[in-house]
Amino acid sequence: MNERLRSALAQRGVSPVELAAACEVDPKTVTRWLGGRLPHARHRWNVARHLKVDDDFLWPQARPQTGQASGPGTGLVATYPDRASVPREMWLSLLLEAEQGIDVLVFSGTFFAQSNPRIAAMLAQRAAAGVKVRLCFGDPQGHAVAIRGREEGIGDALAAKIGASLTYYRPLLGTPGCEIRLHDTTLYTSLFRYDDDLLVNPHVWGQPASANPLLHLQKGGDLGWFGGYASSFDAVWDLARPWTDDAQGGQSRGRQD
Repeated sequence: MNERLRSALAQRGVSPVELAAACEVDPKTVTRWLGGRLPHARHRWNVARHLKVDDDFLWPQARPQTGQASGPGTGLVATYPDRASVPREMWLSLLLEAEQGIDVLVFSGTFFAQSNPRIAAMLAQRAAAGVKVRLCFGDPQGHAVAIRGREEGIGDALAAKIGASLTYYRPLLGTPGCEIRLHDTTLYTSLFRYDDDLLVNPHVWGQPASANPLLHLQKGGDLGWFGGYASSFDAVWDLARPWTDDAQGGQSRGRQD
């Protein structure tokens, strides 16, 4: 079953019959697509355009296999003009389909929880299934957050947003397989990794991350960008400190030496 296509139809309120009419195919053809059949390229493009979803997301099996692409862009699956343009169902599908690891690097990442009220429970479920979950937020008392707040023109509001965002993840403290840390590093990109898929949200000076483009990368060859961004997450993670949310307010304590 193509659950991604089924989910996109449900999210958009489009029936299989309506999709068939829009793509000028028989409704039985759409039924076969939902059953897992890969459409011809022109039909994939028409479906993606009608549902406003990237066709590589709906049919990842149609992507070029590793070694078939070349050049500095190897591994680039899709681009979005801003983070809000990424379909909600893609965030959910990538999370639910992860089997090895989920890594998140942000300052506040407020949207990540507010767009999915069950985020903590879902991450706990993935951890119970053996997925390693690592969440890294900005340190509200750190220099990097203070600088970013001034650059965006929101001052201390960024630190407050981080504190609010962390409350969504409090149930994960002590959950086997889940770890939350706070970093005090300059954040050039927000990163969201699900196994071999990586969503990279670059930061433009003075603008909130939500207003900036997003790149969807997939792990590929040596010429790809995936490895560089994945390594940057590990570097920041190694410098970050655990968030404990102790009696004094773990999110508000200064850096521990």
